[in-house]
Amino acid sequence: MSEIVDASAKVDTEEDLYTKDGTVDYKNNPANKKTTGTWKACPFILGNECCERLAYYGMSTNLLLYFKNNLHQHSATASKNLSNWSGTCYITPLLGAFVADSYLGRYWTIVIFSIIYIMGMTLLTISASVPGLKPTCISKENCHATSTDVAVTYLALYLVALGTGGIKPCVSSYGADQFDDADVIETKRKSSFFTWYYLSINVGALIASTVLVWIQDNVGWGWGFGIPAVTMALAVASFFSGTRLYRNQKPGGSPLTRICQVIVASWRKRALNVPGEKSVVLYESTDIKSAIVGSRKLDHTKDLSFLDKAAMELQSDHVKGSADPWRLCTVTQVEELKSIIKLLPIWATGIIFIAVYSQTSNLFVLQGSFMDIKINNFEIPPASLSVFDTLSVIFWCLVYERVLVPVARKYTGHKSGITLLQRMGIGLVISIFAMLAAGILEVIRLGIVQRNNYYDLEHMPMSIFWQVPPYFLIGCAEVFTMVGQIEFFYDQAPDSMRSLCSALALTTNSLGNYLSSLLVTIVMGITTKGGKPGWIPDNLNRGQLQNFFWLLTVLSVLNLGAFLLVAKWYTYKKTVGTLR
Repeated sequence: MSEIVDASAKVDTEEDLYTKDGTVDYKNNPANKKTTGTWKACPFILGNECCERLAYYGMSTNLLLYFKNNLHQHSATASKNLSNWSGTCYITPLLGAFVADSYLGRYWTIVIFSIIYIMGMTLLTISASVPGLKPTCISKENCHATSTDVAVTYLALYLVALGTGGIKPCVSSYGADQFDDADVIETKRKSSFFTWYYLSINVGALIASTVLVWIQDNVGWGWGFGIPAVTMALAVASFFSGTRLYRNQKPGGSPLTRICQVIVASWRKRALNVPGEKSVVLYESTDIKSAIVGSRKLDHTKDLSFLDKAAMELQSDHVKGSADPWRLCTVTQVEELKSIIKLLPIWATGIIFIAVYSQTSNLFVLQGSFMDIKINNFEIPPASLSVFDTLSVIFWCLVYERVLVPVARKYTGHKSGITLLQRMGIGLVISIFAMLAAGILEVIRLGIVQRNNYYDLEHMPMSIFWQVPPYFLIGCAEVFTMVGQIEFFYDQAPDSMRSLCSALALTTNSLGNYLSSLLVTIVMGITTKGGKPGWIPDNLNRGQLQNFFWLLTVLSVLNLGAFLLVAKWYTYKKTVGTLR
């Protein structure tokens, strides 16, 4: 009898030694809990993210003024081009996520796309420093660029956009993969990871918006782009350093194929009646593990019941003794598609928030360039005011993790203090006040211009530090909405679609920037009729920028209302069993 007990204890010990979420180590063996993952591996991933974000923001924070001054573009044109490029940087993650989830896995996707990223950064540095490729400048704000100069610049920027597409959707998910979903203690720690992940992003952004922006404005764009290129190389080195410690999820095959199979199978069976409740007619693998590699089974839900037809088993669904995947899908496969569909309304409400957030590197910078940027004889680069957005994020990340979560947890009993949807909603409310603050500031600024006839004054005597409140409010909104969104889309994604869902979350950044570009185009098309300067002219002293901020405020209020409705409707996913 004692021998049986000892054998049972030995089995339990061996099971506890390895993760139960299907992760493997760098040798493709089951991941050992004691030697891989958790906070042992995360510093290398966070270090990579910090350096990569320093590189990205070191390039993008001041890019509006590079377009305007060095490439000699009008204010509205520069704003649209920046929004379009920024938008592309958040569309390409769909490609990177597909490659990661389907074929390469997150580790190799990050490595390969990082190399493309470095190539783009290197070319951008060359375009800003090599004679014949860099714009010819008479003064800092009077440059002329040839079509070749512009073409090389855009080639470099869009190589960066492609490179970032393989990094953005994978790094946050890869960091979260280091915590076993089947372990209660590790799951709790994973919730904290997303806050520290976003904190590392903003440490990189802090250095970018201070040191690198100053270098770009006062030393030169060659150095200003070159340093981010070197930083990106350091990011890759940091990532490689932790290889032995990482836990890796196996790619589960093409998620798009599985989605299409559910759609086709349910359409073929559209004439069948949907079962009224969970029933044996719904097909699922008999094994405790899911038929989808790297995924736990998902519990059946009554939502979107039309899709359940794909899992209704008929004799004709089998060909040569096996199920035809285009006629019969498992319950888990059907629930994967349901999960994606249920995420879409939440996803859509993030677009307007990003249109608001994007102004920190867009029209906020333009507004600051018409204010007093001097302290004694030192000139403050307008783009460097984004440091207060970054400082706000760092401050609120620490307050949220160390104060708000523990206090809220005592009252709610929720592991994260408040739900992820509640967290995102609070951020949407704060973003409304951020736009109000920016609009009020512009009203005050234009009032001083009109009373003192400062219309043609390049830098009016109103300190740029009046921009601190809007930046600070945006930073606070980020901590609630954007961090909440990253964790929400990872947590609610099917196991084998986590990169794809992270990329889906990032596309709100893309569409938000495209929306900002579209709004500028529409506004300028309407407000410049009859020879009027419009809301956003080259000389902002003769414009009405506050009206654009009011427009974003109204859209944000409507967006909050839509979010409250879809959040009330949303139901959280439920997994069944483990991967081992």
